[in-house]
Amino acid sequence: MRISYQLYSARNHGPLDTTLAELRAIGFRRVEGYGGLFADVDALERALDQHELNMPSAHMGLDLLESEPDKAIAIARQLGIDSVFAPHLEEKDRPVDAAGWRALAARLAAVGKRLSDAHIVFGWHNHDFELIETADGAVPLTEILEHAPDIYWQADLAWVQRAGADAQAVLGAHLGQLASVHVKDIAPAGECVDEDGWADPGEGVMDWSVLLALASQSERDVFYVAEHDNPSDAARFAQRAFAFFEMKGAAV
Repeated sequence: MRISYQLYSARNHGPLDTTLAELRAIGFRRVEGYGGLFADVDALERALDQHELNMPSAHMGLDLLESEPDKAIAIARQLGIDSVFAPHLEEKDRPVDAAGWRALAARLAAVGKRLSDAHIVFGWHNHDFELIETADGAVPLTEILEHAPDIYWQADLAWVQRAGADAQAVLGAHLGQLASVHVKDIAPAGECVDEDGWADPGEGVMDWSVLLALASQSERDVFYVAEHDNPSDAARFAQRAFAFFEMKGAAV
């Protein structure tokens, strides 16, 4: 089990340099980047090198990937990123029916082809809205993955569960395209209100023992990325996430 840490988790908790130093001290050796960090790629590269951290994966916005693919590829090559995931669609940009989601799948397939030609893995990272049926009965995540079969999936299973879907069933249905899993947890009802109801891995209601065992059946060498959307204490979250991974036998 290869592990990493999504830097978005610490976006509200001080300078990046402090975060990187804390993560390396805890034991992390890999981090996952996100769009806002790529404003100064040279500075990011220096910071990663200084703290002896690698960035094998990243979130990049669909706008960048479609309008400036060469720039996205150059960023990836400079930082050693070999897997890129498109992470989100603003509500105004989300299709409303099966045809719309299939059209999005075609766009993602085109991005995937461009990145694949550059030897970069490309996939989609889900939130909750991809699991909510459209008026004509389509499940957006299913439409994306079935109609873009050559792209991969970074599974955010806590968002799957937040949408009211069965995380185990959804994971099992798309195991063939699984490349990465975001590992975060959902607090019991009424708890962690100041953290938007999220919990540190192993501290919530997600059945991670079952989910990790299922994810390990993927034919790929899946990356497991710790994430918390709104931790009140990012250092605490990182420490608990690393301890959780260690308990599960992770390779740091």
